[in-house]
Amino acid sequence: MTETVIAQKGPYLIVVEAGKTYYWCRCGLSQTQPFCDGSHKQTDLSPEKYVATESKKLYFCGCKRTRKPPLCDGSHNAL
Repeated sequence: MTETVIAQKGPYLIVVEAGKTYYWCRCGLSQTQPFCDGSHKQTDLSPEKYVATESKKLYFCGCKRTRKPPLCDGSHNAL
């Protein structure tokens, strides 16, 4: 398995819209963090699909070490 790249040692605050689909970058290589831009194609990783059930603010993981993808679980505190 490909090792993920830490894009940021903290979460990204994102306002999501109800009914919209988001693709969280799992590999850390995307230039459009925290979302996928296709950079994972050079790895064996793929993005994590997230469908917003309501409009609200969420913290998307930036370190790519979360155990609750795509959302931050505080794993960056151990880096």
